[in-house]
Amino acid sequence: MAPPKALHKVLEEIHLLKCSLLPGELISFSEDAAVWDALLETYSADPDAELPESIRQRPLHFEVRTEENDVWFDVELPLEYGSEGDESIPSVAVKGPNLGRAEQQRWQAVVAEALDEVRGSEYLVYELISAHLLPRLHAASLESSNAEPTHSEDVSSSSKAHPETAHPSPRYHALFTSHHLKSPQKRRSLSQWSHELSLTGFAKVGYPGVIYCEGAREDVEDFVSRVKSMQWLALRLRFIEPSPLEGLGENSMRQWKEFEKVGEVVEEMRRLGRESYIVEMGIGSAGSNVPSTR
Repeated sequence: MAPPKALHKVLEEIHLLKCSLLPGELISFSEDAAVWDALLETYSADPDAELPESIRQRPLHFEVRTEENDVWFDVELPLEYGSEGDESIPSVAVKGPNLGRAEQQRWQAVVAEALDEVRGSEYLVYELISAHLLPRLHAASLESSNAEPTHSEDVSSSSKAHPETAHPSPRYHALFTSHHLKSPQKRRSLSQWSHELSLTGFAKVGYPGVIYCEGAREDVEDFVSRVKSMQWLALRLRFIEPSPLEGLGENSMRQWKEFEKVGEVVEEMRRLGRESYIVEMGIGSAGSNVPSTR
């Protein structure tokens, strides 16, 4: 049986979640729904109300989903969750009628990374779901809708079959900065996406985090959208714009790199003839007056 304080803590977090839901986001109890709905109603009316001590005799199960995605999260809170001094974490299973093994493993890796990010948080469940899991469901739905074939894609395929009528996409580049970049999962994702989208660029790990990429416009925009969908501390998109010096990235930087020092970032951008893009933003030191190309 969970102690009263633990029950109040659980209700507090579930109440916060319910109040923070956006349109199309759903949270529902898997077991004893009527009982938990009544408890939440009582708590919302008076957070200090006395609650039956015997009400919670087994782990709390609830589902988190969005209307636009057929993947959802099944969350189980241990009985001791919320007790004073307790450090237990929820169990989160990924469910879906069409979920293949590979996709299941990918989603469970997302959950594991999110749990690592929120471990030790005062409102662990609330932060886990509102700041990590729900945004990832929205991002997955967006990626899925972008991947659906359309008439314009058919026309594009036809153009590829007739190179003389095709119009190459303009090259773009983009630069992010963040408070830090340490997560192995984020670093793997950046490298994976760069290869998938045929982008070139680099990530500077540690403090601060710096991410730079270059490639076809639609691929850079896709990459930027994916980066934004992840949870960051003080992430800023410094720019996304046409790349100066057409073809430079394609011919001179056909890989994704990682750096640990700001000086290495400055040197790489200097090698590409783009040092001013980061120096103007206070990242590193110019070492010489480089005229702005922007």
